[in-house]
Amino acid sequence: MTVSRTVCLGFLTVIAIGTILLMMPFSTSDGTWNDPIVALFTSTSAVCVTGLSVVDPGTYFSFWGQLFMTLLVQIGGLGYMTSTTFLILLIGRKFDLRQKVAIQQALDRPGMSGSAQVIRSIIATTLIFEITGIFLLLPAFIPKYGWNQGLWLAIFHSINAWNNAGFSLFKDNLISYQSSFLVVFTISILIIFGGIGYQVILEMYLWLRDRIQKKTQNQVFTLDFKVAISTTLILLLVGIIAFFCIEIRNPETFGYLNLRDQILVAWFQSVTPRTAGFNTIDIGKMTTAGLFITIALMFIGASPGGTGGGMKTTTLRVLTSCTKAILQGKEEVLLYDRKIAITLILKAVGVLVGSIATVIFATILISLTDPTLDFIQILFEVVSAFATVGLSTGITGTISTAAKLILIVTMYVGRVGVLLLMSAVLGDPRPTRIHYPEENLLVG
Repeated sequence: MTVSRTVCLGFLTVIAIGTILLMMPFSTSDGTWNDPIVALFTSTSAVCVTGLSVVDPGTYFSFWGQLFMTLLVQIGGLGYMTSTTFLILLIGRKFDLRQKVAIQQALDRPGMSGSAQVIRSIIATTLIFEITGIFLLLPAFIPKYGWNQGLWLAIFHSINAWNNAGFSLFKDNLISYQSSFLVVFTISILIIFGGIGYQVILEMYLWLRDRIQKKTQNQVFTLDFKVAISTTLILLLVGIIAFFCIEIRNPETFGYLNLRDQILVAWFQSVTPRTAGFNTIDIGKMTTAGLFITIALMFIGASPGGTGGGMKTTTLRVLTSCTKAILQGKEEVLLYDRKIAITLILKAVGVLVGSIATVIFATILISLTDPTLDFIQILFEVVSAFATVGLSTGITGTISTAAKLILIVTMYVGRVGVLLLMSAVLGDPRPTRIHYPEENLLVG
């Protein structure tokens, strides 16, 4: 079995197990058997680290149901191959050649050596950030909810934030904490670092270590690091300015807040579409312009190697660099004085076309199943599902069963990736030595 099929089937297996667990009477707060569609939707949303929910997790599910959701989010955030590899390491088994090749391809590593160490480092990084997030959130939750409930709220929201899932145990998500700098800052940092990728965090750590130790040798950052950091900062800045300028006159989102809280809310609203799903304002009351900006940020998503979804920041930079090269009349695509290989350009185009096609197809289908819904609401919901964000205008629980099934498939496609899914269905592409004659074509 190919790696792509292993990953795709692995996610389906985890979703199926999660669905069964969430259907059990001990998973619901009223002790009855859960609706299969609700269980399937919640399990898919958790494994795909989306955060969309057709019910209120804080009241609908029991502690065990919430615990299962948390475990599913953790597995989904780490990824199927990383999770299974970690289990292999725990029981002390050694990797055979096939498993090493699978890990190499799943983690996109140049070689097969050191894969076990990389897995350990990823797990350690995850635990460090999540535990730090728990301790930072405790002062916000314990005074109001007590030690037991406060600790569980901190654990649940820290894990969901790091894995870029948007599940919350509060009825209004995080709207009640829109003025809390501690909660907004902690959740934001977990979202950003969780979505920026392990490799970027490692390079950042090595750079800080060298600065602390006052080493004279300068570290050379990889192209992945430069693109991920710069694009993330640009998108965050653009998002803050755009949301602040557009929503400041909206009395139902920003208008009733003071300047400090407006800036805090604008910051969080710029962070959360990439791709976490927490919200400190009522998304359904945003202006149409604000919703479209959110849709654009959701579609772009996080960075490769992170826990977020979307088209990815590197894909955006490759495509914009292609456009820049064409406008300047250049025949090479450059990024930070490095030439981008044609294979990467083709892959970026494939990701863009596949992503747009998936969103359009799902939007059309839901428009047919639920014709009474506004187009902007449907598009927002579909992009949120595909980019594994979890933000919603409030229609998730009211849509038809057919629409819920469409969103389930959309979340799955968005999590495993369009190209990986096509590779699993059609088989891994094989290089060919056949070359065809070149001919010009009118474009644009």
